Amino acid sequence: MKHRATGAVLFGGGVLLLALAAGLVFVVKPAMTKLPYDLEASTSVAEAKGATFLHITNGAIAIRQGDLKSTVLVTPNREQTANLSGDLDGDTVVWTVGQTVNRTDTKELVNAYGAMLALDRVSGAAVKWDGQYLDDTGTREKVSFAGQVYKFPFNTEKRSYDVFDRDLRKSLPAEFKGTEDVDGLEAYRFEQVITDQQLNLAADRVALLLGALAPGATQGKMTYSNTRTLWIDPVTGSYVKVREQQSKTLVPDVGTPVSLLNADFVYNDATVEASVKRANESRSQLAILGVYAPIGLAVLALLLIVAGLLVTRRGGAAPAAEARHRADPVPADDPAPTRVDQPAVRDDKSGRDGGLLADEIPPASTNWKSDDPTVPTQRPAPGEVEQR
Repeated sequence: MKHRATGAVLFGGGVLLLALAAGLVFVVKPAMTKLPYDLEASTSVAEAKGATFLHITNGAIAIRQGDLKSTVLVTPNREQTANLSGDLDGDTVVWTVGQTVNRTDTKELVNAYGAMLALDRVSGAAVKWDGQYLDDTGTREKVSFAGQVYKFPFNTEKRSYDVFDRDLRKSLPAEFKGTEDVDGLEAYRFEQVITDQQLNLAADRVALLLGALAPGATQGKMTYSNTRTLWIDPVTGSYVKVREQQSKTLVPDVGTPVSLLNADFVYNDATVEASVKRANESRSQLAILGVYAPIGLAVLALLLIVAGLLVTRRGGAAPAAEARHRADPVPADDPAPTRVDQPAVRDDKSGRDGGLLADEIPPASTNWKSDDPTVPTQRPAPGEVEQR
């Protein structure tokens, strides 16, 4: 009974561990491969050395040269996320994003924008949401974010992805170009090439630029080019390095085109190091909870299940053998000898004849009597009368 109880405990423990391993694979890991609600705010810094840029100070328009620093702050908006409803509830998070571009030497603000958008928690792609906006002119504008914006999907594949471009207000393909090492992390490199695309600017803004930079021109347009290179951690889909080679050109109807921006922005070393560190930490957590822990629990579970079966089987075999032993009858033709059937034992060395003082020991069942009244007699045999 004790063996069966022990075996049941071992077997039950094994089944429980097996269920726990399955839970880690099918419940915990999928939950970890989603954008969390409590994601901490992150900051990325990109620098452009020797850039040419448009600088407007107190209404004065001028073309400058110098080093620029772009800082992007991404903050999860928990309040807006909690207010999501319908198909967005549970599957979407809202992020608030802000960017500033400053001169490195004077710290003067050159450009800035703000945005709010909703992202799918698994794919990382923008989804339709009524509250999204983009503000890069001082006025919030309703836009339709689409494609990947600040993150790629978990388990990124080696294929093209549509990436949203803020200046064009639309998403364009970023092609997979290969795998590269970024500070010891194997990353996927994607490249999006935009060439001489016309920007949709308000007429008054174009007229203001023409009046300051292209005297005599009555009409014009602004063209935009960008080679955007993204290094993505394929496990988490996070950006570990970004490079944007941007150019913007004012093209008047008369005169020479004017370069408004020519800058090569790339993540600085601190940002790359922090991005790689976050990616490695997330990778480790996913590997432990999604691979190593389930395998270890499954192996231990199988060992406990096998041990439980063996112990239970052993406990069942022992009582059965004992029961068979107790049930074996004594053969009828081989009775145990008793003293009744035993012959008299003699001391052959005595040399005496039989008699009362002889060394012969009579069997216990022998009926005998003595004429000596002091010697007690045996009980009479059945049917006889006791004699003295």
